[in-house]
Amino acid sequence: MKTYMSPNRVDRAGWPEGPWDDEPDKISWTDELTGYPCLIVRNHLGGLCGYVAVNSDHPLYGLDYDSVDVDVHGGLTYADKCQETSSEAEGICHVPEPGQPEDVWWFGFDCVHGGDVAPYMLKFDLPRYASETETYKDVAYVAGEVWRLAKQLRDLGEAKEIEVGQEEEPEGCTGGPSAQ
Repeated sequence: MKTYMSPNRVDRAGWPEGPWDDEPDKISWTDELTGYPCLIVRNHLGGLCGYVAVNSDHPLYGLDYDSVDVDVHGGLTYADKCQETSSEAEGICHVPEPGQPEDVWWFGFDCVHGGDVAPYMLKFDLPRYASETETYKDVAYVAGEVWRLAKQLRDLGEAKEIEVGQEEEPEGCTGGPSAQ
């Protein structure tokens, strides 16, 4: 697992103190069960986003996020190839581990919806973001959603393969940041 702080990507000026103070801006790992690359990336508002990549031989590779039926926080809001950036610490991409392909398709979700708190918004002291119903989704929460997404993407891929006679793999997702 790799963690990154990206002061050039995420400007934390004016954010109040909170759980985000001790969190990285990007975490990259490979889910042990599915073998899928996984990411947690902080967006410009300070909210965390979760991503899972599938290989080019996966039946969902190349599909728009609206075409994929999964249950994840706020629904899927992203689908695309790696974002090429000048720094490994930034963007929606990974450094492939040995045996992993570079050509992957990322599916992702964000945690800046109704009911979510983004640190950037708190600096404006708006009543909506100070309510008890709005909560910040921390690394542990987002990691749990990433694991759920990885399992669902694996299961959807296997369902397509089963149609042509393949077998299923065991259940559960492991290998990333601690989910509580």
